[in-house]
This record gives sequence, C-alpha cells and structure tokens, in this order.
Amino acid sequence: MSSDTPSRQSPGSASGYADTKESIVSASRDSLAEDVSSLRQDMAKMNDILSKFVSEAGGQAARTARNVGQTVATQLGSTASGIASTSADMASSVTEQFKTFTNELEGIARKNPLGALAGALVIGIVIGLIARGR
Repeated sequence: MSSDTPSRQSPGSASGYADTKESIVSASRDSLAEDVSSLRQDMAKMNDILSKFVSEAGGQAARTARNVGQTVATQLGSTASGIASTSADMASSVTEQFKTFTNELEGIARKNPLGALAGALVIGIVIGLIARGR
C-alpha cells in the first residue's frame, strides 16, 4: 500500500478504540487511586507503630534511669554508713589508746617524779627552740 491511499478504518472501530482506551485509562486511574489510598493507610499504620515504639522506648529509658538512680543512691547510702561506722570505730580506738598512754604517763610520773620533771623540761626547751626558729 502506498502512502497516498486512505486508511481503511470503519467508523465503528475508531469509536470502539476510543471507548477501550477510555476504559483502560479509567481502570488505571481507579487502580492508582486504590494504590494511593492503600499507601496512605500503610503510612498511617507505620506512624502509629513508630509513635508507640518511641513512647515505649522513652518509658523504658525513664524506668532504667530511675532504677540506676535508686541503685546509686542505695550504694552511696551504704557506703556512707560504712564510712561513718569505720570512723566511729577508729575514733573509739584512738580514744582508748590515748587513755592508755595517759595512764602510763601518769604511772611513770608517780613512780619517778624527778624523771617526769626532767622530761617536761626537755620537752619545753625543744618547743621553745622550734618556736624561736620561726
């Protein structure tokens, strides 16, 4: 067939092609609208899931921080209690040793009063030399 011969389409076939094309476009448009609607629903579900996850993660982090704080406070309290107990024991031990030392000095001074006076004199001279040296 040459290019100057008219094409042979029947008047009914052009209208049938247009109707078919229009129905395909309409079906594609409906399918696209359904897909977009489905995507919107999926995005809304994902948003809900994500917000629940973030909320639960935040709650869990707060509980963990509270538990850590309580544990640290408990340990600090027990450590402070232990330090206070140890300090009280050391103070009572020092007090007992000081009492024992003073009792021994008193006993020595009663047995040898001249030696106690000589010792006091030597201690006084040493303190005087130290104070004068400043």
